[in-house]
Amino acid sequence: MNNTSAQSATSTVFIHSLIFLFPFLLLITRIGVGLCSFAFLITALVTWRRGWPELLRHLTEIRPVLVAFAATLVLALVLGLLSGDGRLRDLEKPFRMLAASTVMLTVLACRPSRKALWWGLIAGAVAGAVFIAYQRWGLGVDRPGGLINSITFGDIMLCMALMCLAGTLDFAGRSAIWPGLGALAGLVGSIASGTRGSWIAVVFAAVLLVRYGHVLRGRLRKGVALLALALVVSTYFIPQTGARERIDEGISDVQQYFNGGPTYTSVGIRLELWRSALQLIERHPLLGASIPTVRSEMEGLVSSGKAHPYVLEFEHFHNDILQALVFGGVAGLLAWGATLVVPFLFFRRQMHHSAQLNAPALAGMLLVLSYFSFGLTEVIFWSVRSNMFYAMMLFLLAGLSLNAKEKAQ
Repeated sequence: MNNTSAQSATSTVFIHSLIFLFPFLLLITRIGVGLCSFAFLITALVTWRRGWPELLRHLTEIRPVLVAFAATLVLALVLGLLSGDGRLRDLEKPFRMLAASTVMLTVLACRPSRKALWWGLIAGAVAGAVFIAYQRWGLGVDRPGGLINSITFGDIMLCMALMCLAGTLDFAGRSAIWPGLGALAGLVGSIASGTRGSWIAVVFAAVLLVRYGHVLRGRLRKGVALLALALVVSTYFIPQTGARERIDEGISDVQQYFNGGPTYTSVGIRLELWRSALQLIERHPLLGASIPTVRSEMEGLVSSGKAHPYVLEFEHFHNDILQALVFGGVAGLLAWGATLVVPFLFFRRQMHHSAQLNAPALAGMLLVLSYFSFGLTEVIFWSVRSNMFYAMMLFLLAGLSLNAKEKAQ
């Protein structure tokens, strides 16, 4: 083997290993996301001579997605300069999410196999499920969350499960059982975390899969999808999962809140935070307010009796839409919404080009829908880890979709 062939083989092993490690390390290490994002950045710089022409060839298709993420960064910069009271600290997340486009550049340059991603998701879902199950039923932790909080852990586990389900399209015959195993493991991990809000994503995913049910070719794939749905439903009837207790608790929390009972409950706190957020949005509807201003006005609501004192204990409003409106106004909501709507439309268009695009495009649509669903009861974009997982996975799937489209043509 000559030096060129050896270098090519080494490069192939490296990029496939990197793609595999990204979802695998996500929930079982603290440095996985940061390490992989840095590795993708360096790889993109090394391979830019191959990647840049590929990006230019697909620029018309991918430009709206890049513009959406760039707009979020520009808005954060403008708001920081206008306020002058600390908003510039908010640049990190939008900057790193836009920089995640280097993942797509790497994929366009190296043209890796999609199997590396699916195996990484399978391994990551299984590892995460084992980790969280041990915490829940081995150590007796009531709301385990691995190395992060339980809500984010459960949300990401469910998201990985749904993408594994999409990955079955790239596995022929009985081998589709492997991504099916990943999907079931992800569901088990999400259930073990005790997270309720993520279940909303199951409803959206079910609607999407019904719409595109024709892509789940074969009895095995459809059987896996039905088994996953049955697993979610069955948790209500299995006491050890705590699902029935959590659902009943949520119903009770809502009744207590509106009937004048105790409000310091999981759901009651959210309802109070949402009510407080609406009052703040009325004061700064266009561009929102900075963190110090919001804090000061929240204290004013409490002192005037318009909000319960415990709202000051929380860092965010447990809803991505309200969070965007409070801190960015209508402009912030449009910018944040674009990072969901525009990628969803991109992946939807890819679904109609070729059968080879179905797996990454369907996974991309499920990723976006999942994050939107999670954001209805939680600020899923709060932590850097969840932000980077969304952006890196989105651009990874976008790159794979564009490569598949070009191959099909």
